[in-house]
Amino acid sequence: MRVIIIEDEAVAAQRLERLLMDVAPGTEVLATLGSVKTATQWLRTHRADLIFLDIQLSDGLSFSIFESVPVSTPVILTTAYDQYAIKAFELNSIAYLLKPIRRSALEEALNKFQSLRTAFAIDFSALQQALQPQPHYRERFLIQVGEVFRKVEMADVAYFFSAHKSTFLRTHGGKTYDLDLSLDRLEPSLDPAHFFRINRKYIVSMTAIGQMIAWSRSRVKLKLNPPPDEEHDTIVSIDRAGDFKQWMGS
Repeated sequence: MRVIIIEDEAVAAQRLERLLMDVAPGTEVLATLGSVKTATQWLRTHRADLIFLDIQLSDGLSFSIFESVPVSTPVILTTAYDQYAIKAFELNSIAYLLKPIRRSALEEALNKFQSLRTAFAIDFSALQQALQPQPHYRERFLIQVGEVFRKVEMADVAYFFSAHKSTFLRTHGGKTYDLDLSLDRLEPSLDPAHFFRINRKYIVSMTAIGQMIAWSRSRVKLKLNPPPDEEHDTIVSIDRAGDFKQWMGS
């Protein structure tokens, strides 16, 4: 079995090589590469049976290697990432080895490699996507009414609107609360699967839309529940109408 080790920590690379010689004596380590640049150059002209890949290298994430050079070689991840972060990779690589690497874990990974090597193909695009930080959207509001604080869950929000230079939240039950932030600041914190900015004055929940009426110039007029104070303000603007129809149909 011919392998390469892509690892920027010399001590970690040496320890892994010693473990490999102990667990699989016939293993040939073709190269130990410490950066995205050197690994990319090596893989353009060489081939191995298996790659041991550290996620974070000195010059960036190691997955960028595979943006520059096509590689179908199976991979075993070696990383210091915690268990929560690494779960995203389980179905996309042969195995992952948390540092410091244990002999038993390496043996298990190599056994898995031997059983899968004839049919294995890694999806590096899925791995890269898994590394992207997931957005965190607002789950509730804590609103003060006089001396009392009230919790409003996002599922209870029908829509947000601006009026008289202020921003308001209206619930499905018809209650209205003043918010201390603009619609522009509020919009990025809302889950786009559930809320849509229809114009300068309104951000609506999909669950608040009761009826949609074709309007002039390809616009859409919305009937909201509960009804807003000014119904003529609930027309989807021309520049948002196309995206709105796609949002409703997705």
